[in-house]
Amino acid sequence: MAQRIGYAAGAFDLFHVGHLNILRQARQHCDVLIAGVVADEVLEITKGRRPVVPLAERMEIVSHISFVDRVHAEIHLDKLDTWRDVGFDLFFKGDDWRGTPKGLDLERRFADVGVEVVYFPYTLHTSSTQLRHALDVLTGGTGAAVVAAQ
Repeated sequence: MAQRIGYAAGAFDLFHVGHLNILRQARQHCDVLIAGVVADEVLEITKGRRPVVPLAERMEIVSHISFVDRVHAEIHLDKLDTWRDVGFDLFFKGDDWRGTPKGLDLERRFADVGVEVVYFPYTLHTSSTQLRHALDVLTGGTGAAVVAAQ
């Protein structure tokens, strides 16, 4: 039987338990787990801001998680381009995408190449956006800049 290769993409900025939960759950559904760490420039385009932690450091953090087999720097805006580079059978995503136009389009496009999209519960109580906001509150709006400068 062929190994099932899973791919879980994320910014993994200000790494927190929600990130860990997604990766842990993803590993339970595949034989090999590749974590895609989205490049700084791609995050700037898709989220309108650069990450606090640079790509190389985010990749280093994720690479040391025991259930991640490989880390990939995600440099493409289109997930199909990433699939062409990496090759995977399962694509893992937080369920905040389920049923949305973007999620349905992703499912359709991946189905065309034989990739299954698997959703996991989104960790509502923790997010990098909330952590970034808390840093800003604590530092008078300079939190992310202070962390990035260190």
